[in-house]
Formats: sequence, C-alpha cells, structure tokens
Amino acid sequence: MNINANSMHNDMQRMISNAQMNVPKLGSTGLDASSSVAPAAGSDFSAMLKSAIDTVNNIQKTAGKMKTAVEMGDRSVSLADAMIASEKASVAFSATVEIRNKFVEAYKEIMNMPV
Repeated sequence: MNINANSMHNDMQRMISNAQMNVPKLGSTGLDASSSVAPAAGSDFSAMLKSAIDTVNNIQKTAGKMKTAVEMGDRSVSLADAMIASEKASVAFSATVEIRNKFVEAYKEIMNMPV
C-alpha cells in the first residue's frame, strides 16, 4: 500500500473547504454554522488534523441546533434544512471515521515493516 501524504493533505483540505461552504448559516435564530479556518499551507500535521476535526464538530453542533430549533417550533428553520444539515453532519463524521481507519491501517503497516 502506497500512501502519498501530499495527496491526503490536499484531500482533507478540499473536504474542509467543501464542508465550510455547504453548511447553512442561520441568522435569525442566533445559530451560526461558522467553523474554524483551515491552517496555512506550511503548518504542521497536528494543527491540520485538529482543524479538520473541529470543522466536523462544528457541523455536528450546527445540525443539532437546527434539529432542536425545528423541534421547538422555530419557523425560521425548515425541516428540510435541518435534515440536510443532519445528513451533512453524518457524511462528515463517516468521512472522518474512514480517514481515521486509513491512518490506523497505515500505522499498522509501518509498524510491521522490517527494519
């Protein structure tokens, strides 16, 4: 198995930017889907990983707030928007789990390499 760190980094950055662009913002309810800014190109891996996880966390929090707003009868949040946000949060979490699984798999493979 050959893992290219640059392509993985680029994929994660693209996922972060897609997630940030596609999360709806709620102005009238006080709910905000803003997420952390992606780290600069020269920053270390841990900062980039933390930023990606924070973004997924923000997406999930926003979906939860939208769901609560719909359940409380807030007419400024439609059921469709809440469901879309919930699905986006689910997809973002699934992608995060898959990335984690790939990292664990790569780590195990590296640890099993003969020295």
